[in-house]
Amino acid sequence: MFRNHKLSSYSLNSVCAEFLGMQKEDVHHSIISELQQGTDEDRRRLAVYCIKDSYLVIRLMWKLAVLINYIEMARVCGVPLDYLLNRGQQIKVFSMLLRRCRAENLLVPNLAKHGNNEDVKFEGATVIEPKRAFYEEPIATLDFASLYPSIMQAYNLCYSTLISKTDAERQFPGGSGTAYKPSPQCVDGVHHFVTASTRRGILPRILEDLLAARKRAKADMKKATDPMEKAVQNGRQLALKISANSVYGFTGAAVGQLPCLPIASTTTAYGRTLLLRTREFVESTYTIANGYPANAEVVYGDTDSVMVNFGFGDVATTLPKAEKVAEEVTKIFPAPVKLEFEKVYFPYLLMNKKRYAGLLWTRPEAHDYMDAKGLETVRRDNCLLVRQLVDGCLRKIIIERDTGAAINYAKRAIADLLQNKIDIGHLVITKALSKEADSKDYKAKSAHAELAKRMRQRDPGSAPNVGDRVPYVIVQAPKGTAAYEKAEDPVYVLDHNLPLDASYYLQNQLAKPLTRIFEPIIKDPESTLLRGDHTRVVAKPTPVARKGGIMGFTKKTLHCLGCKAKISSGTVCAHCKPREGEVYLKRVHECIEHERTFNELWTQCQRCQGSLHQDVLCSNSDCPIFYKRKKVQADLRDSSSHLQRFDVDFSW
Repeated sequence: MFRNHKLSSYSLNSVCAEFLGMQKEDVHHSIISELQQGTDEDRRRLAVYCIKDSYLVIRLMWKLAVLINYIEMARVCGVPLDYLLNRGQQIKVFSMLLRRCRAENLLVPNLAKHGNNEDVKFEGATVIEPKRAFYEEPIATLDFASLYPSIMQAYNLCYSTLISKTDAERQFPGGSGTAYKPSPQCVDGVHHFVTASTRRGILPRILEDLLAARKRAKADMKKATDPMEKAVQNGRQLALKISANSVYGFTGAAVGQLPCLPIASTTTAYGRTLLLRTREFVESTYTIANGYPANAEVVYGDTDSVMVNFGFGDVATTLPKAEKVAEEVTKIFPAPVKLEFEKVYFPYLLMNKKRYAGLLWTRPEAHDYMDAKGLETVRRDNCLLVRQLVDGCLRKIIIERDTGAAINYAKRAIADLLQNKIDIGHLVITKALSKEADSKDYKAKSAHAELAKRMRQRDPGSAPNVGDRVPYVIVQAPKGTAAYEKAEDPVYVLDHNLPLDASYYLQNQLAKPLTRIFEPIIKDPESTLLRGDHTRVVAKPTPVARKGGIMGFTKKTLHCLGCKAKISSGTVCAHCKPREGEVYLKRVHECIEHERTFNELWTQCQRCQGSLHQDVLCSNSDCPIFYKRKKVQADLRDSSSHLQRFDVDFSW
């Protein structure tokens, strides 16, 4: 899961909810002994908990075709299954290289793993500077199919075709061209590669076989009628794709078995050349002067794709013409380099490098879905509120085409945050604990690591371990307190009724994402969204007295339940006494609402655990209902205590 999927949490419950729509009753470790020593029904619940642990893992393996994919990867690469689980990508490429070299009667040097010279660096992929704007016309996306594998085939880049400048001039006195070609960007200025007509490289042949086999696997997958056969072919084509894309990384690895910077640097240099040639060809060919309706403009390009505004008018016209453009551009490149038309974005919001969103179209009848890249909707290090707010704003801007509604939606969310109306489950931030919490490898103190250290002091059994994602919220603290000192466990916050720091979430979680989205659309989005009437009402929860804190010296006073004025005794002040009945009914209504919400959540948890007649024991903090249930329990206790102050006697 860690390797193949990016999730906010990797607990069994969270993963099953994501892929299966199922969860299990999460029994806390502290009550397992109590259940075992309890009644038959208690032991049954414990048995169901243990059985579901195994059952859900099996369901996940079938759903994600884990075993099928690993078997196909092992067949493609020629390595044992345990290598795929315990070793990295390099062993797979090295195994394929050994297999091909044996067939060719070639020897592979047996070298210890070593690194490239740290002083020698090579330039990576290029990014065409984005022209930030909100485009309300179709933007066509043209992608290179398997760019780096195609480059290595087209230009015959391999260990066996690499030749120094001195050797090339001595062996081929006729000069570069037919026999060999100089690298467009050599590491030390003296490396060349012989052409395929002189000697076909090993890596290009491996890649050719992998990509050809992938085409066959995809064709067989389309023809397959049996679900198992379709899953096998899909696993095979994925294995072939991953293996082909790993070859470039194998040659450019910082530490590896056969690192070769000339191959890696030449591959990326050709990639930059192809991308820039594509932009030059498109913008010089598809112009008004050549009979087209508008001058084509490349608005953005990254590694292996370009986004082009052809000015064709609508999606129905753009789709077939963009496909024809891709075919024409492909002709200027050597085979098997191929530029493909993939999709059209309409409308298209371009915010920055690797940050954009748009409505994706592959057919003129209707859009497929809203696609977002690099935004908080797909990033895991933001709280759920940010992801939902960004997604909601994008939908109103891109799908509904209503910028005003998006601004009002953002303002309402900010107002609710400042007035403490947001559920705590929407404010939980998760970060992966990559090292031990007390490790000295941390260059600076981080919120999740410091919290993990405190949680270990409280309860070592339930504290997060290395590799886990640590959930936390930011609570209020004295001015000047560092953020890592304000991080706290959400369950601890609910149990101890700690107030959250709304201003932190506004400035550090919401401000930048909202500014990025609205900057290409409206002027000064910061003053429009982050300041104004909607930010004037701010809830200031009463701090909770903690042992050893200054609040331990304060004295609690009663407040009127009608107007919040201080009173010495009773329920309401003299001013609110005439409407005491109205105040009482309002509190009763609040208590009834909390009871209704709690009953709904409790019943939902009972259904999840499989019994409507037993207490809920689940402690699954990855479930959003868990935090809602905890919060409404606290609200219900407060409402009940308020009602008890009225001292109403119902014993008539």
